[in-house]
Amino acid sequence: MNTRRILAVVTARNREFYRDKAGLGWNIFMPVVMVLGLAFIFSNPDETLYKVGVLGAPPAGQTAFLRTLHIRFIAQDDEAAAIDKVRYHRIDLLLDLRGAPRYWVNDLSPRGYIVERLLLQSYAQPAAGLTREAVSGRAVRYVDWVLPGVLAMNVMFSSLWGVGWVIVRYRKNGVLRRLRATPLTAGEFLVAQIISRLLVVSGVTVLVFAGTHALLDFPMRGSYLALGLVFFAGAIALVSLGLMVSARVRSEELADGLLNLMSWPMMIMSGVWFSLEGTNVWAQRIAEFLPLTHMVDAARRVMLDGAGLDEVGFEIAVLLGIGSVLLTLAARTFRWQ
Repeated sequence: MNTRRILAVVTARNREFYRDKAGLGWNIFMPVVMVLGLAFIFSNPDETLYKVGVLGAPPAGQTAFLRTLHIRFIAQDDEAAAIDKVRYHRIDLLLDLRGAPRYWVNDLSPRGYIVERLLLQSYAQPAAGLTREAVSGRAVRYVDWVLPGVLAMNVMFSSLWGVGWVIVRYRKNGVLRRLRATPLTAGEFLVAQIISRLLVVSGVTVLVFAGTHALLDFPMRGSYLALGLVFFAGAIALVSLGLMVSARVRSEELADGLLNLMSWPMMIMSGVWFSLEGTNVWAQRIAEFLPLTHMVDAARRVMLDGAGLDEVGFEIAVLLGIGSVLLTLAARTFRWQ
């Protein structure tokens, strides 16, 4: 590959983006407004649904509490992760039924206090039958929880439409036909598109992250390096998906439809707006195949749970693997006309 030709295409593509003031402003303004709107909408503390995590299966004769109305019981597999959910108010109480029953509650959580009262009333001798473990930690607001998903969603839209739809427009307008007459190869063109979009996505994401942090002071407990690599790997996977869509499509309308067909299921099923815990098991299995799921989950664990690079390494590897496979397919199927 010729580095000079790739850099020439990257420069031209970036100039096209930042000269479009309306598009540039929308990419920065839209996610900030969305986060602020969600912070306003979900700022009401008067919620009626309680959430209780459960470790293990309930023994015979100790299921009265698990039949309490207006409480959502969520099975948990990882004790340490579940305790962190109690610490950050993501669940109101954690009940361990694997041996001698015990529970964890956050002393700073008003909802946890109510659920604990209900739990103790369901046992005939609470002092003898239950062991209490207290944890403490700042509550995770809904806007804190949803922000990693909004950032990832912005990366998805910018990657899919900023590459997939634009290349189809190039093909329809004859730009690709003219590029074909130059020494530029298809591989060089695709690599240039990836580099250009990564630069744009990285810059916009940093601006949105810094702006919303200044306005909302959301928690960032993990490594900035790990978070950056998560978004970088996710952008590669999603840009490659956009390249795959645009490899042969000639119609902008068809490209728009295909991109919507891919983005909407990812936006709904990847945990951007709500947790998939307790949902249909098939929905959870399908979500595991979506690149946005791995990006949202890893970013959320870095920002809210303090996960390090080693703890999100699997998600980064999956995203890079998806990107390499899709990029290879895109390069093999790409047509100038």
